[in-house]
Parts: sequence; structure tokens; C-alpha cells
Amino acid sequence: MNALLISAVMGVLMMFSSFMLKSKSAVRNVALAGMFLILVANILDTYGWHLFNIPTEGMMHFDRFSLFFNSIAFACTFIFFLLSARDMEKVGINYAEYFSLIFFILCGIVLVASFQSLLILFLGIEIISIPLYILTGSDKRNLKSNEASLKYFLLGSFSTGIMLMGITLLYGHAGSFDITVLIKAGEKPSSLAIAGLLMLLFAMAFKVSAAPFHFWTPDVYDGAPTVFTSFMATIVKAAAFIGFMRLFSTAFYSLHDQWQMVIAIITALTLLIGNITAVFQQSIKRMLAYSSISQAGFMMLALFALNGTATEGLFLYVAAYSLATIGVFAVLIKMKDYTFEGFNGFARHHPFLAAVNTVFLLSLAGIPLTAGFLAKFYMLKAAVEAGGFLWLVIFAVLMAAVSVYYYFRVIQAMYFKEGDAPVSMEVSRPFQWVLGVLAFLIILLGVFPNALLYWFYF
Repeated sequence: MNALLISAVMGVLMMFSSFMLKSKSAVRNVALAGMFLILVANILDTYGWHLFNIPTEGMMHFDRFSLFFNSIAFACTFIFFLLSARDMEKVGINYAEYFSLIFFILCGIVLVASFQSLLILFLGIEIISIPLYILTGSDKRNLKSNEASLKYFLLGSFSTGIMLMGITLLYGHAGSFDITVLIKAGEKPSSLAIAGLLMLLFAMAFKVSAAPFHFWTPDVYDGAPTVFTSFMATIVKAAAFIGFMRLFSTAFYSLHDQWQMVIAIITALTLLIGNITAVFQQSIKRMLAYSSISQAGFMMLALFALNGTATEGLFLYVAAYSLATIGVFAVLIKMKDYTFEGFNGFARHHPFLAAVNTVFLLSLAGIPLTAGFLAKFYMLKAAVEAGGFLWLVIFAVLMAAVSVYYYFRVIQAMYFKEGDAPVSMEVSRPFQWVLGVLAFLIILLGVFPNALLYWFYF
């Protein structure tokens, strides 16, 4: 509750700062201070220090699962601000409002991670989505940004309609929106419950870019301003998965046998389409959009398994994927050419940036000694423990091998190809320090995953 209220207050405060603070650096500092305050408040909430004690029985439940994820999401957002807040100035004139919309999105993330009622889940998804429609089209001078925003809005509204219909059918079955009531009602499933479950499954699959509901992702991620694509592809996607996990591990767990095969098919399709299509991309930004689909396929394995290993693996995957992707996009934002050729000779002119970018790419590819390797290992282990679907595990391993190809294309361009001219980039010393710390964290989690998972239990 601490983080939810402070996020909402910070969103309003940033709106006022647009005309109260004339300096963009002052606006940025206020946003960073607010983000740090939210992170500290959430950690205090985790250990029983409640700044606000508002009863939310039947609507929200702040357990260790939700609070721990919130801490990961807020920490990643703070790092995102440190790396990319200056680049948000280049998008448009509404600098403070961009921060305001992100703080409101964080409110929605808290709701999605902590819902006890399907109504709160719906509100959380919409509070996340509506600001994202605006951020996607915030570069008004770019027709691709406007097109991406419209496409995202129309398809997002369609998926919202499916979600509402599913919630309505579940209410007709159980007579309540409370997931504790749905758990009991699920012991005797009806056609209404199965239909509502499938509709919610398809709507949530759209939100996490799972195939065959992924078709909006490449165009939206490619058209949106790159600095906001970084946020959309990491923290927002992770929040949707946490909501997905919370819903199916509680309300629909008793129907696990009915929907497990559907999840397995969606997971396999997501891995196949995301990886194979990424191989043929010529734009790194678009390649990362398709790779985010393939990464969603691996995170779907946690939903498929629904066991203790899956929960731990999902937390590790969220941290590893978010940190690596934020780092890659932070470097990409500085580039003028988003093609693979734009990285030719990059290591010669910017050796440090090439080195940390290599760590990020190796983690996304799942190479040992990086956080991405252990994250994928946990997902595969969880699927093996679930039993009965060994083909899915083998297929996931094969698709992980395919992903190595397109990530290594970037590394090959940086180190083994000659560029036509030196790449001109404005990179500050603090920016390099943050990138270095980010690369260190990825290696640390790859060697000592308990450095993160320990805090989930203690």
C-alpha cells in the first residue's frame, strides 16, 4: 500500500512540476528522488513498516509474492531512470508528463501484482495500458509513432473487451469477483467457468505478447520512441506475467488439467514464432521486439508449471531479462543507426560500451555465468518437475539455441566487422558507471542467484 499511494502522489506531483519547475534537470531529479522513495517505502512495507494502513480486504492482498515483485519492478524502473531519463527529453516538450505517466503505470503494476478481486485486476491492466497508449504516440512528429499508438489502442481495447467478457462469465459461475470464492467454485467447473477461463487466458496472453496474440508487438515496439520501448518491453511485460501467475495459481489452479495443454501449445508457438522471426530482422530494435516475444515464451513455462521452482525462476527471469534489456536499449538509444551495420566497428570506438553490451546480449541469449542462463535453467527445471511434457522442454532448449544466432550477430558486428566511420555518441561518465554496475549485477546473479532469491524468503 505504501508504494501504491506514493506512486499516485508522485504522478500528480510530476504533472504540477511541468509548470512549477523550469529546469529539466530539476524535473529529472524530482522523478529520481520519488522513484527511490517508492522503492524504500515498498521494502519497508515488506518488513512490516506500514506508512499507510488502509483496509483492502476482498480487493487487494499485499503478500510476500507481490511485494517482492514490486521491489524488483521499482528497482528496475529506478535504473531505467538513471540510464534513460535524459533521453526522454528528445521525445517531445512534455518532459514532466512522461514521468507522470510512468508513475501512474507503476500504480497499475502494484494493483496487478496484488489483486484479490478480478475488478482490481481489470483496473490495474487498464491503468497500465492507457498511459502506454499515450507514451507510444508521444513522438508526434513521427508517423510510425502515431500509427503504433493507434494500433496499440485498438487492439488493446479489443483484448480488454475479451477480458471483461471472461470476468462476466466467471461472475455468472461463482457469483463473486473474489478469487477466494472462485477457488471454491472451480472445484465444480461449469461451461461458464471454462469459457471465462479461456477468455481471460487469451486476454492476458495478448498483454504479455504470447503467440498467436503477439502480432501487435513488433509494430508497436518499433514505432514507439525507443526510450519508452525499453520500459514497455521489461517492467510492463513482467507485471503482466506476475498478474497472470497470480490469477492462474489461485483462482484457476483447481482447473490446472483443463488448461495446461493450452498453455503448453501457446508456449511452444511463442518460442517458435519469436525466435524464428527474429533471425530474419535487419533492424536491431525490431529484432529485440521479436526476441521479447521469445523471452515471453520462456516466462510462460512458469505459468505452465506452477510450482515453487517456477515462482523462484520467474522472479529471477524478470530481474535478469529486465536488467539486460534496459541495458541494451540504453546503448541503442545513443545510436543513430538501428541496423546491424550501425554496430560495425563499435568495439574499436567505444570499447567499454561494447563490453557491457556484450554482457547484456550474452545474458539474453542464456550463456553460462550470466543471470539469463540461470533464469532459463530455472524455467526448464520447473517444466521438468511438472512432468508429462518433456517435448516442450526439449523444444525450449532448441529455441534457446536459435536465439544465440541473432544475439551473436550484434556481438559479431561490434568486434569482427569494420565500420565506415567512427560512431559519434554522447556518453557521460555517470551513464557508463550505471551501465558497469548493471553488467556486474547480471554476472553476480548468474553466479549467486540467491543474492536475489534470498530476500523472497527472509
